[in-house]
Amino acid sequence: MIGLLIEIIISWLLLWIFDNSNLLVLGISPTRNRMSNLLFGFFIASIFCILYYFATISLAGNSFTINKEFTIKQFIESSGWTLKSVLFEELIFRGALLYIAIKRFGIKTACIISAIAFGIYHWFSFGAFGNPIQMIVVFIMTGIWGLMFAFAYAKTKSLYLPIGLHFGWNLIKDIIFSKGPLGHQLLFISNEKKIEGILSLFFFIIQIILLPLLTYLILRSKMNNKIKSIQETPNL
Repeated sequence: MIGLLIEIIISWLLLWIFDNSNLLVLGISPTRNRMSNLLFGFFIASIFCILYYFATISLAGNSFTINKEFTIKQFIESSGWTLKSVLFEELIFRGALLYIAIKRFGIKTACIISAIAFGIYHWFSFGAFGNPIQMIVVFIMTGIWGLMFAFAYAKTKSLYLPIGLHFGWNLIKDIIFSKGPLGHQLLFISNEKKIEGILSLFFFIIQIILLPLLTYLILRSKMNNKIKSIQETPNL
C-alpha cells in the first residue's frame, strides 16, 4: 500500500512538473461511462481467460482439483493482492508517463514505448532475465498485452478499461486456475501434461493475440461510431 501511495505522489509530481496538471487528467474520476469500461474490460478478460484455460486443460488431457482448503478470506486477500499489483503496474506504464508521452510523441509512438517498457519489466518480474529464449517469449507476450492496455488508455483517456482488462485476466489466471505467484488457490492441475506441436503454437498465438485484437476492434468500432454520430448531428 505504501508503494502505491509513493507511486501516486510521484505521478502527481511528474504531471505537475511536465504538464502543469494533476492526477485528474489520467481519467481517474468515476463516471458512468468509465465504470462501464471497467466492468466490460473485467468480464471480457475473465471470460477469455476461463475459455483459454479450460480449452488447454481439456485438450492436454489434464484434470484440475478443487482446493478444499481455499477459503473466502483467502480469496479476498488474494484478490486484494492481485488488484494492488495491477494498480501498481497500471500507474507505472499507463499513468503519468504514458499521458506525458502521448502529448509529446503522439498516441502511436507513446503506446509502443509503453509496450516495450512493459515487456522489459516482465523480464525481471518473471525471472526471465538471462535466458534468451524465455526473454523473447515473455517480451512478445507481455509487450503485445502492454500495447493493448496502452491503447485502451489512449482511446478512452482513462485508466478504467486497462485496469478492468488487466485485473480480469490476472484474477482468473492467478486465483481461479492457480497459474500465478500465489501458489495453489481455488483450482490446481492434478497432472501437468502439456499440449505439444502445432496445437501448442496455436494456443500460444491465441493467448497473446486474440484478446488484444478483440479489444482493438471494439475500441475502433466505438470511435468510428462516435465520429459518425458527431458528423450526422445537424448544426443548430
